Amino acid sequence: MIKVKCFARYRPLLGFSDLAMPAVPTLGDLLADPRFAALPKDALLAVNQSFAERSTPLADGDEVALMPPVSGG
Repeated sequence: MIKVKCFARYRPLLGFSDLAMPAVPTLGDLLADPRFAALPKDALLAVNQSFAERSTPLADGDEVALMPPVSGG
């Protein structure tokens, strides 16, 4: 299973804060699931606490984090 965590405004947008999903080959494959349809294209993505691209391979037991872009000064 892949554990998916949503942060900040993505929690109400996607309707969950934590979700367990079956393992898939890449992060892009995971995000192709209809539950992620509302996820903005500029979302920050991380796998096992390291920033990741949609082409990043996934393995059973990985943790994916979905975070909005950060701004401030």
